[in-house]
Amino acid sequence: QVQLVESGGGLVQPGGSLRLSCAASGSFFSINDMGWYRQAPGKERELVATITRGGVTNYADSVKGRCTISRDNVKNRVYLQMNSLKPEDTAVYYCNARVLTRGMWGDYWGQGTQVTVSS
Repeated sequence: QVQLVESGGGLVQPGGSLRLSCAASGSFFSINDMGWYRQAPGKERELVATITRGGVTNYADSVKGRCTISRDNVKNRVYLQMNSLKPEDTAVYYCNARVLTRGMWGDYWGQGTQVTVSS
């Protein structure tokens, strides 16, 4: 089994910053792509940023220049540094990872962490 646990969410004022963390644990051989997605009330889940094992990143246009995704392959962690936060960034943020277990690749999700941007 693979578990992804997010942390770092919370309430922040517009213009503020947050750093989200996600730790992968359990029984697996390797982790390929990792990423962050978010879902606002009444909206579909959307991509925020992804990062390959080699460090190639991809960002949604809405967060480019404001967010930075990074990872630690030794600790099996992925991070999302969010700056200049806006009210429209309010959502539940989910960690995602493509994980190799027992010879099969699978997509795994965390439980989510709430980010609220409000004055």
